[in-house]
Amino acid sequence: MSDKQEDSNLILRLYELRREETMRQARDWFTTDFMPESVQDLFDAIAGEHNARYRMVTTYWDMAAAFVNHGAIDEELFNDIHFEHIAVYAKIEPFLGEFRRLAGTPQYLKHLERLVTRRPDSAEQLTTLRRFMQRRRELRENLAAREQSRSNLA
Repeated sequence: MSDKQEDSNLILRLYELRREETMRQARDWFTTDFMPESVQDLFDAIAGEHNARYRMVTTYWDMAAAFVNHGAIDEELFNDIHFEHIAVYAKIEPFLGEFRRLAGTPQYLKHLERLVTRRPDSAEQLTTLRRFMQRRRELRENLAAREQSRSNLA
C-alpha cells in the first residue's frame, strides 16, 4: 500500500470517529454554542456540564494534529480535507496562552496550534471561521425564535 493510501485510510478512520453520535453532538456544541469570551469560559467549560464535550473535541483535534505533525498523515492532504481543526483553534486561540499559564499546562493543545499556525493563511482562516461560527449561532438563534413564535400562534 502506498503512503498516500495509508494516509487516506487514517483520514477515513478519523472521519469515522467524527461520525459517532456523541462526538457529533460535542462538535455541534463546540462550533455553535460554545462562544468563549474569556479564559474563564474555557475553565468553566472544563469544570461544568460540558466538560466531556469540550475535552472530546479539543483532544480529538490535538490528536489528529499530532498524527500530521509527526508525519503519520500528509499535511497537505489533511488540510485539503479538513478545516474543523482550524475552527476549534479559532475558538480557543485568543485565550490559549493565558489558559496554559493559569492551568500550568504549557503544552496544552500544542499539536493543534503547530498545525494551524504553519498554514500561510492561518490568520485569515481564523478570522473567517470566527465570523462563520458567530453567524451560524445567530442563524440558529433566529430560527429558534421564529419556531417559538409559530408555536405561540398555534
